[in-house]
Amino acid sequence: MSDRVAAGKAARYIRAMKVKDADILIVPGYTNSGPEHWQTRWQSKLSTARRVEQAEWTKPVREEWTASVANAVNEAERPVVLVAHSLGVAAAVQAIPQFRKPVAGAFFVAPPDVANPEIRPRHLMTFGPYSRDPLPFPSIVIASRNDPFCAFEVAEDIAAAWGSLFIDAGEAGHLNHDAGFGPWPEGSMTFAKFLTELKQP
Repeated sequence: MSDRVAAGKAARYIRAMKVKDADILIVPGYTNSGPEHWQTRWQSKLSTARRVEQAEWTKPVREEWTASVANAVNEAERPVVLVAHSLGVAAAVQAIPQFRKPVAGAFFVAPPDVANPEIRPRHLMTFGPYSRDPLPFPSIVIASRNDPFCAFEVAEDIAAAWGSLFIDAGEAGHLNHDAGFGPWPEGSMTFAKFLTELKQP
């Protein structure tokens, strides 16, 4: 039997991931995600989802936020799938060197441009710059063409550096509740498809 045929046979036995197979970590951004935000809605519907809590949501400190993400990953009992929004993306990416448990994938929405000196509040810049190394797990980056926290081209460039699948959300603001993304059914369907394509680490 050729190596290619053997690999094909083995691949059929690799089970696609389901919600029950993963610890889904919801990683909100600056000021947390409110009750109508899509992250909160997903958390209530996904049986294995839990939120990465931060001690201070309105005055984010990079070391504290990254430690919270890393601790949540390292305490997980199943492979982790990260679901991060805004500054939560930056915190998750900066925490990667501290991960000691397997991460199966990451679903990143509206990453802010933390290298932009014009970003407000200014302490968001302390989360930058992003590493440009490829991420060590499959990922999706979804970005808007009129996000006030990140130019579309910057988000596209970051996603390319990370090796992420990049999805153009059109003119969708910051992809949060204020921009009309509470239920966000398109995002839910995209996440469901992404999850089924992940393999057990």
